[in-house]
Amino acid sequence: MASLPRTNGLVLWRDLTPLPAPLHAPTPSSPTILIVGGGVTGLTTAWALLDKGYRVTIVAKEWASYGQEQRLASQIAGALWEYPPAVCGQHTDAISLQHSKKWSMVAYHIWDGLAASTELSELAGVRVKPADFFFPAPVEEDERQLAKMAEIMASGIRGFRRDAGIIRERGVAPDYGAVDAYEHLAPVIDTDACMAFLKDLVAAKGAQLITRTLHGDLLAQEQALRNEYAASAIINATGLAGTELAADPTCYPIRGGLIRVINDGTTFPKLDAALTISADVNKNEIVFLVPRNDDILLIGGITEPHEGALDLSLAAPIVQRMRARCEAFLPDLKHARLDPAYPFAQGLRPFRQQNVRVERELRGRADGVGAPSRIVHSYGQGGAGWSLSFGCAGDVCDLVEEALMDLPPRPMGIEIVEKRLPVVGSGLGLDEVGLEPRARL
Repeated sequence: MASLPRTNGLVLWRDLTPLPAPLHAPTPSSPTILIVGGGVTGLTTAWALLDKGYRVTIVAKEWASYGQEQRLASQIAGALWEYPPAVCGQHTDAISLQHSKKWSMVAYHIWDGLAASTELSELAGVRVKPADFFFPAPVEEDERQLAKMAEIMASGIRGFRRDAGIIRERGVAPDYGAVDAYEHLAPVIDTDACMAFLKDLVAAKGAQLITRTLHGDLLAQEQALRNEYAASAIINATGLAGTELAADPTCYPIRGGLIRVINDGTTFPKLDAALTISADVNKNEIVFLVPRNDDILLIGGITEPHEGALDLSLAAPIVQRMRARCEAFLPDLKHARLDPAYPFAQGLRPFRQQNVRVERELRGRADGVGAPSRIVHSYGQGGAGWSLSFGCAGDVCDLVEEALMDLPPRPMGIEIVEKRLPVVGSGLGLDEVGLEPRARL
């Protein structure tokens, strides 16, 4: 048996509960899983495993913080749920796109479910708001955008409407270059609040949280770590640290930055929708406006591949261009006041030159034992960690089950399977033969 069949993804209240007790309590024989990484990927994976009855230990170099010090990349994220490829346009390889479409929809329904409860929405910092996407030409003139729109319309995402009138409704400058638009409802996550919620939740469900920095290839120390933590398997959810911990030279950062302004309606009309326009309009520099919570609006964005220094400031030319670009797009922002407590946030999005990696370790164990490694990787989500979170977590759970059975690992890839539903504008040339690509793990 080469592998187990994949599940269709996690479902809130069926597979996950936001209540403190695990959905399925561990037994004396339940395996312990060691998770390395305390960001959104690590914490949502821990939640899923705990509710399946596993014991979980999380080792992280650092956890979410709330002062003036540098915050986690998971906290810096804009955290607007987006159907892939996201507006920053980095995950465009076939493997990432095929997987990410499934992952994102799993996450959409879970975030949407949390937001549906007033109490959970407040605790988790999750709200559903209109998300408006603007285009420099009619969507029909861009095959990829047309295909994406068609998939969104058929996906079950709530509140879709296409209307160029959205440009005027939102106060977008007539001369900026937007001529078409559509809108749908999307989860928007207050990352500071949600990281606290996730950490507290997994601790309440029984996870052991340990602050420690690991160095070196995890494969070389797999057995030692498993012995130390009595772990049956290890999950690597360390983002950019995959360079070292997975010996993966394809990992690289994309630096991002966001200006935080007061969004309380006093100096400009309160913006209660997320607004984005593609990079095609303005020299590969995007406009990304997201209401973070009741009174903070995020203004972005910056996309700087292979820039690993966190040395930007409000005075940096690229940040000043970003603000000017957003003010040209939405002139009301010229009157915006900076958040005095935290005016500028910057972080490093963890990308790979290849696809997002959610797969088992493919190399043989360092100790030469015949059984395959029990390391499972989940990293390289880039700027889409929140959008893909629970989708990746569900697949990791499947891979952990395979690893515990010592089944042979398989690389991520694309399979050709019998076509079940029409693919609109896929551009893959397979429609005529009744086949379509499907991602596999």
